[in-house]
Amino acid sequence: MKQRSPWLLIIILSLVPLLMVLGNSVLIPGMPEMQSKMHVTKFQVSLLITLFSVPAGIVIPFAGFLSDRIGRKWVIVPSMLLFGIGGVIAGFASWWVAKPYTLVLVGRVIQGIGASGTAPIAMAFLGDLFQGELRSKALGVNEAGNAFGKVISPILGAAVALIAWFAVFFVFPVLCVPLAAAVWWLVPEKKKSKAKTQSVKEYLKSLAAVAKREGRWLSVAYLCGATALFTLFGVLFYLSDLLESKYKMDGLIKGMVLSIPLLVLSTTSYITGALIKKKKILMKWLLVTGFVILAASVLTATWLAKNAWLLVGLMSVGAIGTGLVLPCLNMLITSAVQQENRGVVTSFYGSVRFLGVAFGPPVFTWLLSISTPVMFISVACLSALCGVLAVLFVRPEKATSDKGPAPVKRPALPARHKART
Repeated sequence: MKQRSPWLLIIILSLVPLLMVLGNSVLIPGMPEMQSKMHVTKFQVSLLITLFSVPAGIVIPFAGFLSDRIGRKWVIVPSMLLFGIGGVIAGFASWWVAKPYTLVLVGRVIQGIGASGTAPIAMAFLGDLFQGELRSKALGVNEAGNAFGKVISPILGAAVALIAWFAVFFVFPVLCVPLAAAVWWLVPEKKKSKAKTQSVKEYLKSLAAVAKREGRWLSVAYLCGATALFTLFGVLFYLSDLLESKYKMDGLIKGMVLSIPLLVLSTTSYITGALIKKKKILMKWLLVTGFVILAASVLTATWLAKNAWLLVGLMSVGAIGTGLVLPCLNMLITSAVQQENRGVVTSFYGSVRFLGVAFGPPVFTWLLSISTPVMFISVACLSALCGVLAVLFVRPEKATSDKGPAPVKRPALPARHKART
């Protein structure tokens, strides 16, 4: 096979998490109009996000295990095609069916199952292809793809909605098919390793061992990751509805407004990732600080929630907190166990992040039905609780399990032994 440029491979695989992020975020600007056109309630339209994210969250660990056994390409490429097929089903149902809501939900479930084999597997794929400094750069670009997807998705969603309210569903096949082809034809895959022969029983046994050894603090870290994204997508959903219902704002202008806090989040995440390096004590306290900022901004929104511009400002402050939280969690969790167990741990982290996104809009809608103060105070308390739990249970010294000789040193051992003899 022709030798490919490393950066070509990195860019191709880093477009995969961007695509996954679009799966939810691109819908948010058009959700009020979807609610109106499909004649459903606010809670029902919020299920368009939930029934994408819940299946993805459930299937991600199995997709990771399957990719270890049969190869990354054989999971990631069919997953992207399934992602696109779900979009086709939802799009044509909205276009041709008088009451499309149920079929749209079916399409979203199919998309969620497809999404489970995209971003987490792309991250593992990059880990397979690169080592050392190039691996860290590759994973950094991969995370940037995720962040960039969050920034552009509201603008893209609003722009496509100008064509038709259901046109956004057709974005997915248009993007998925060429990207799947690029991964299949341009990205080489390493030969099977011993990990590919791992049985289901061995997989579950290794998972149980990790849970027993690291479970307490990892469960807190998982809750923190889910809470950060639960809050982000819940408030975005509320803000999108407020901009349209009170300010009659839609289209590109609304998309650009929604992208402001996401741009702050992406910028803060990038700076935080560059700052923390391997300073695990710093990671813990930035994690705690992030939740303090997030809780304070959400609590303040209790009294300012009806003013969209102040809410955008508060969301941007909260996004600084989220931007402190997520990179620190990523580093702590991926460093929590040795390499052979890392896929299991990070897959479950990906699952809880998806579930946090899934439950944000419907839970916010339910709390809003009680009252706006109840909604914001409840979420602020949850964020504050995560900060307290992080202080008590997150132990940076636990996240140092890269013990033993690094793989790159092993080939040198026989040579040294031979020299002594």
